Amino acid sequence: MPPGFSIGPLDDLGAVLALNAAHVAETSHLDETALRALRDQAFLAAAVTGPEGLSAFLIALDQDAAYASPNFRWFRERYPRFVYVDRIVTAPAARGRGLARALYRTLFARAAAAGHDRIACEVNRLPPNPGSDAFHAALGFAEVGSADIHGGTKTVRYLMRETKP
Repeated sequence: MPPGFSIGPLDDLGAVLALNAAHVAETSHLDETALRALRDQAFLAAAVTGPEGLSAFLIALDQDAAYASPNFRWFRERYPRFVYVDRIVTAPAARGRGLARALYRTLFARAAAAGHDRIACEVNRLPPNPGSDAFHAALGFAEVGSADIHGGTKTVRYLMRETKP
């Protein structure tokens, strides 16, 4: 973690909503009620703060979460135990500093300590998200499926990685 940055709980919901809204094409819309529901049942809800405030955040759920996302359901139908990364977002000014990697390292360690051996996520195929594709490939994620969602307006790739590659 670079000097001046730290990982802590996801508490500043206004800042999280603003950062998420700036990347809604890559993630999905959240209002405060939905964000609170995700955070309150999260396996991990973490934020990186730095000199400019919120710089990155991650929200991950385990298989027992009550979550209606079609992507989460896809994994639940196929795997008995997993941790699903619902969203990870880094502010543009903070990219390239290893913040998202630090959040994932925290998640991998916590998941392994809890006995989880699979981390799951999805990345848009349409609209494309090449930065996320490259980032997740570098972390060792591999495609395990794909789907058209939201009435065919979005295509996603389902990715998985073991906690100890």
